[in-house]
Amino acid sequence: MSKTYIPASLRRLVVERAQNCCEYCLIPQEIVLATHQVDHIIAEKHGGETVSENLALSCTLCNQAKGSDIASIDPQTVDIERLYHPRHHRWSEHFRVLEESGMIEPLTGIGRVTIGLLQMNRAEYLMARSILLQSGFLVDS
Repeated sequence: MSKTYIPASLRRLVVERAQNCCEYCLIPQEIVLATHQVDHIIAEKHGGETVSENLALSCTLCNQAKGSDIASIDPQTVDIERLYHPRHHRWSEHFRVLEESGMIEPLTGIGRVTIGLLQMNRAEYLMARSILLQSGFLVDS
């Protein structure tokens, strides 16, 4: 299945709504080498539409790790758990960032599976997130 074209106006809306940060791992687009991507939260192959409600700004690493997945197995409960949905869930209910380390800590099963599948605590992002938090440029959503 080929990806649907996302009009420039819709792309701008997604970027502005996300304040130029990955809606999963919070990394700002300005500090990474590759431009953030517009992610279909529910992939088109699962019936997800190309509409504002189903689009999120995602860094390249989160987007590649997520792929078309919509759920994963919770390592703590071994239950199938949905992934974090930026339009339906509130980030701060499922995650928090530890200021000293920049590590994203899960607060729920959704948080655990999303952190695990998307590899949100990649070493290359920990220091950057910590510095951004300490300097007031990054706030838990």
